[in-house]
Amino acid sequence: MTRLLLISSSNVYGYGFLDHAEPEIRRILLGRNSIGFIPFAQHDHEAYTLLVSERFALMNIEVRQMRDASDIGKAEALFIGGGNTFRLLKALHDRALLDPIRQRICDYGVPYIGSSAGTNVACPTIKTTNDMPIVQPPSFAALDLVRYQINPHYYDADPESTHKGETREERIRQFHEENDAPAIGLREGTMLWVEDGATTLLGLHSARLFRRGEEPVEVDPGSAIAV
Repeated sequence: MTRLLLISSSNVYGYGFLDHAEPEIRRILLGRNSIGFIPFAQHDHEAYTLLVSERFALMNIEVRQMRDASDIGKAEALFIGGGNTFRLLKALHDRALLDPIRQRICDYGVPYIGSSAGTNVACPTIKTTNDMPIVQPPSFAALDLVRYQINPHYYDADPESTHKGETREERIRQFHEENDAPAIGLREGTMLWVEDGATTLLGLHSARLFRRGEEPVEVDPGSAIAV
């Protein structure tokens, strides 16, 4: 049984670090006392692991930093946090961790939590990330845990704004000029619960579902997303 919790962002206005997602984190980790944390989206792995360790300690969950495939093979659950998606994916490729992580989740049923960059790498590719390519991974191919793409931190254009650059919707439409996979615009404060291939939107706001050649549609919290 594959279970994933894919969070748009660890930090949401009005909440502390991961506070808005705590009920779902507790639910997916029920019966587990530890979680393996993969810190490669940030430059300082030790400081990032300490931050996550302190937060999960409030839920009586021990955090263990993952460094290699042998660590992954012992994890009761896995969490990849936010930062730069390109840096994260390059580290996963360089350390040959994509297959061990995927195997641990898909073959052994280990729960997976992703936030921001960690949500991006759960997709087939990282082509819908918002991040700058500060490093170059050998491929955009990611964990491929779901059949669709996700754009975390999705926000709607402000009609009062004087900014005339591309909106997130325009960027996702450009993605669909070259790619077929559906894409979910995941607003802040929202997350996806994925269990045995079924995806449900949870959280504070609706999400936006994009399909190639179709107009985007809104999906309400609590609704299943047919992708």
